[in-house]
This record gives sequence, structure tokens and C-alpha cells, in this order.
Amino acid sequence: MNKTKVSIIGGAGYGAAELLRHLLVRNDVDFLRISSKDYIGQSISSVHRNLIGYEHILLEDISPQDCARGADVVFLAMPHITTASVAMELFSKPVRLIDLSGDFRLHHESDYHQDYAISHPCPEYLGKFVYGLPELNAQHIKTANYIASPGCFATAIIMGLLPLADAGLLNKAVIRNVSMTGSSGSGVRPQEGTHHPIRANNLKAYKVLHHQHRSEILQALSIAGAADITLDFVPVSAPLSRGILAISQLDLPKGYDSCTLQTLYKQYYCEQSLVEVMPTGISPEVAAVNGSGRVNIGITVGDDPVTGVSTLCCISAIDNLIKGGAGQAIQCFNLLTGQHQNFGLELPGVWP
Repeated sequence: MNKTKVSIIGGAGYGAAELLRHLLVRNDVDFLRISSKDYIGQSISSVHRNLIGYEHILLEDISPQDCARGADVVFLAMPHITTASVAMELFSKPVRLIDLSGDFRLHHESDYHQDYAISHPCPEYLGKFVYGLPELNAQHIKTANYIASPGCFATAIIMGLLPLADAGLLNKAVIRNVSMTGSSGSGVRPQEGTHHPIRANNLKAYKVLHHQHRSEILQALSIAGAADITLDFVPVSAPLSRGILAISQLDLPKGYDSCTLQTLYKQYYCEQSLVEVMPTGISPEVAAVNGSGRVNIGITVGDDPVTGVSTLCCISAIDNLIKGGAGQAIQCFNLLTGQHQNFGLELPGVWP
């Protein structure tokens, strides 16, 4: 069997931990190098405690070019801004890049300025990365040289709304969303918002109506067929390590009831084995998708007896580190290498 040669730049974070957990057990992958600016010279098992038995794989402080040398695919698993600077050193090399950061998801420099930083190290590459949501862009991903893996909030929210965008039901829609996330979404470095005594028994909204994934969501839904959308997005930090529960609400055009929309969603996702549209009356739960690449989606339609307006509530649940992060990057990797996009990701979630 021909193995795909892989390197990871940024090997100490949670994203890299999930990439390694999924890819180390595959016989079609040959790991070349894992670079890091932290824990240099230490084994991956001393950094990621679930990888005991892989002591021979070390984190190395090497240049991006050295890390990528001989690789077919390089995963970039670093924070935004840092990633773009590293990517610039690899664009001239014959290697395909899968970026887990937010540096190349957006097509417009003005959106990047608004959401991430006042300047982009290489703005000419904005729009040149394929947005790595397989349920939207599978055919483009297969032939891409550069892939921008979606953000975790963005994935959860977009997956809940894609069938509506495709059907033209989001045109001029006003979408109201509240999404709750686990602390791992903030990364491996401790922060005030992820400190256990504060987070464990608390719910807290943050970046209200101004989260950086908002532009990404609007951009993806526009690609899917929506136009002139308004999105009010309120993220909430929840007392979880993993998981996102995204709750979107919008008013429906006349003639759309629960049965019609249930059929619409089922048809849209009929070939996506990792996406489950829940039976009517059953709501998705974060615990049910924990540790998996699965997406659970539930829809409910409520009719206001006074105004006659029908409102859709769409709830989606994902594991933010897998479908919202490394697992989705692996779906893209699978498409690049000729595997089925869900190869190695079919296991159900962990229960309880």
C-alpha cells in the first residue's frame, strides 16, 4: 500500500492531539515529523497523555521547510496570524496544506481585519484556500492544494442551516443563534475564561454579536445559496470540556411545516452517514456526539396563534475538537488522498 507522507506543524495543541489520535492507527499514513515551539525534544506521549506507546515520536523545533520536506500533506495546527506566517514559507513547496486556524477561511481582507487582526501577512492568498466543509465543498476539496478547515462554532451553525440555504429559504432571513461551547475550544493554554473554578459551575456569554466566526458563517451560507442574511450570534461558554450545541431560530415563509422541513433535511443529508437528522420531538445532545465526528441535527416548528408566523428552531450538536476541528480536517485529508471522506471516523460517540 502506498502511504501518504504527513507532517504536522504545531504539535502540542488539542487539534494536533486529535490528528494524531486518529491518524497514528491508520496503515495508509506515514508520519514524517511533528514540529513545535513547546515541549521540544519530548515525546508526543508526554504531551498528549492518551498517546502512551508512541514515545518514539518526538516534537522537534525545526523550520517549516524542514518539517514539510518530503511530505505529501502538512497539517497546520497553530493559532491564527502565526499560521499565515508559517504558510508563507511553504507556498513555493510541492506540498498540500490543511490549515486548522482561521487565517485563510475568509475571502475578503476587510472581514479578516474585522474578525482577527488589523493586517494579514499574505492577503493575496485569501480566497485561494478551499473552505474545508465536505458537506458543502467535497468536489473542490478533492483537487485542492490548500484547504482552510472551518471553525468549530461555524461548523455547528452552518451544518444546521445548509439545507435551508440550498432550498432558498434563507434569502433575506434574520437568523438568531445562541451556541454553547466547551472549554477546549479556547485552546491548550490556560486562560481566565477556561479556568476550572470559574467555568465548572457557570454559563457566560462572550463576544456577544461580534464573534469572529460570524463572517465565516455568512460567507459559507452565501456559497450554499443564501442571500442577504442577517445573523445575530451569541456564543456562550459552558461547563464542558468538549462539545457545541448550536441553537438557531428564524421565521419561515408560509407553507412550510415540520413535516416538510423534516423531509427537506433528510433529503439534503441522505448521503452523509455522519449526519443524523433526529426524529421529530427528539433534541440533539452534546454527550451523544462526544468523541466522534458526527453531527446530530434536530428541527422544531412552532406556530404563533396570534401572528400566524411559523418559527423554525434548529439545534445541532458536534464535538468541537473533531467535527469542529481535527476530524473535519481528516475528512478533507481523506478526500485529498482518494479515501471516502468519513474513513476512520465512523465510530459513534461515547455514551455516557
